Amino acid sequence: MLLSSLVKEILLMSNVLEICKNARKASYELACTSGPRKEKALYKIAQKLIENQDKIIEANKIDLENGRNSGLSNALLDRLALNPQRISDMAKGLEEIAVLPDPVGEVVKMWKRPNGLEIGQKRVPLGVVSVIYEARPNVTADVAGLTLKSGNCAVLKGGKEAIHSNLAIIEQIKTALMEEGIPEAAVQLISDTNRETTLELLKMDEYIDLLIPRGGEGLKKLILENSTIPVILATAGNCHVYVDEYADIDMAKDIVINAKTQRPGVCNAVESLVIHRNIAEKFIPVIVKELDKFGVEMRVCDATMDIINRQKMAVNGKVASASEEDYGTEYHDLILSVRTVATFEEAVSHINTYGTRHSEAIVTENYERARCFHEGVDAAAVYVNASTRFTDGFEFGFGAEIGISNQKLHARGPIGLEQLTSLKYIIFGDGQIRS
Repeated sequence: MLLSSLVKEILLMSNVLEICKNARKASYELACTSGPRKEKALYKIAQKLIENQDKIIEANKIDLENGRNSGLSNALLDRLALNPQRISDMAKGLEEIAVLPDPVGEVVKMWKRPNGLEIGQKRVPLGVVSVIYEARPNVTADVAGLTLKSGNCAVLKGGKEAIHSNLAIIEQIKTALMEEGIPEAAVQLISDTNRETTLELLKMDEYIDLLIPRGGEGLKKLILENSTIPVILATAGNCHVYVDEYADIDMAKDIVINAKTQRPGVCNAVESLVIHRNIAEKFIPVIVKELDKFGVEMRVCDATMDIINRQKMAVNGKVASASEEDYGTEYHDLILSVRTVATFEEAVSHINTYGTRHSEAIVTENYERARCFHEGVDAAAVYVNASTRFTDGFEFGFGAEIGISNQKLHARGPIGLEQLTSLKYIIFGDGQIRS
C-alpha cells in the first residue's frame, strides 16, 4: 500500500503522552466550537470517505489477508471486512449524526432560590474520550462522528487486525478536519498496536476523561485491572429470545431466525432460545426445521431433545445436548442454545442468570406477560415482539454508537451523543453574598 505523507506522519507519531496532551489542549477549543461548524466537518468527513473508498478498501484487503493467514474466525473477518456498502453506511451514519440536535449547551433545568440566585444545569462535553477496539474499522468513523458532534476529542487505539483500514479512514478524517479548520488533534489514532502501548494509555487519567473498550473479554479484563481512567464497558451480548406460551408461532419463528442468522457475529445477535413448555410441542418442530435450513447448530436441553426425538424430526445439522457452559456462551457463530421451561418465572430466571444484561426479547400476545418481562428482566434493552438485532445506535436514531453498555451508572444501552456529555451547574446572580 502506497502511504501518503499524512499516514506516514500518523505512523511516526506513536508517543502516547504527546497524543493525549494534544487531545486535552484541543478539547478546550472544540468545546467552544459552534454546532454548524461541527456539522459541516461531519459532512466533509462523510464526503471524504465516499470519494476515497477505493483507497480504504485496498487497505482493508491487506488486513483481511493478514487476518486469514493468522486464523481469524469468520465472525471476526466479517466484522473486519469493508466494502462500498459498508463505507456508504459509515458515511450515512456521519450525516445522520450531523443533523441530530447538538446536546452541547442544552440547559436541562433552571430554578430560582429565595435569595434570587438562578441555578441551572447545562450539558457540556466530557472532554477527551478514548476508545480501544479490535477488528472493527467502522468504529473509527463512528467514534469520530459522535465525539466531534458532542464536542469531545477522541484518542483511538485499534487492534493490529485493522491497522491498515484504520489508517486509511483516519487519513480522510484528519484531512476533513484540517479543511474545515477544526483542530487536527480532535481525532487521533495511536498507530502502535502493542500491548505495552495500551498499558501506557490506561494510565493517562490526567488527560483522558473516559475510556470505552470494544472487544473481547480478554481486552476488557486487561483494561478493568489496569486503568486509572473511568471505564464504560461495551458489553458482551449473550442475548435471549423467550417464546411465551401466548406467542404467535410465525412471528416467533421470524424473530428467532432474524436475531440468530441475519449477522451472527455481532453482540446483539441472539445466542439462546427459551421456550415455554405449553407451546413447545408446536413451536419446536417449526423452529428446528427453520434453524436447520440456515445451518444453525443447536445445543438443547433434555426436554427439547425429547420433543425432537419423539417427533422423529429429520435434522441435517448438528443437534447436541446443552451443557451449563452453553447457556452462558456468546458464540458469535451459527450456534444456538435452546431450553424449554415450565413457567414464565423460570424463563425470566434463566435469562437473568445467564444473560449479560445486553438485549433480551419476549414474543407474546399477552400484555401482562410483556409488562412483567419488561420489569423483571435485567438488561439495557428489553424487547416485546421484535428482534434483538435493533440494539444499535443507528437503529435507535443516534446515527451510530460508540458501544453498548450494560452498566447502570451514567450510560446504559447504546452510547450516543447525550451519553458523551456531562452536566455543569450555571449560577446567575446580581451581587448576592453568603451571610
